[in-house]
Amino acid sequence: MRYRLTFITGMAVGYVLGTRASRQRYEQLRACAQKFARNPAVRNTAESAAQGGRHAAVRALDKVRPLREKIGQRDPRAVGEDDWGTSNT
Repeated sequence: MRYRLTFITGMAVGYVLGTRASRQRYEQLRACAQKFARNPAVRNTAESAAQGGRHAAVRALDKVRPLREKIGQRDPRAVGEDDWGTSNT
């Protein structure tokens, strides 16, 4: 679905940039795009997708944290020397 949406968006942008249509046609396309963006179904879908992305990012972070601790990677904000005598700056 993401690739289809990207393709359609690319086609629309290409048409607007590549066409030699009049200003009236451009305004008609712009009004149609604004109407589409204001559609409650579109807005709800976009918000759901954003929440899903945030949820996936949190889950990924929860899986990475134990791995970082397991391999012994330190917090990059830590200051001072490590066990090898090298500085972190």
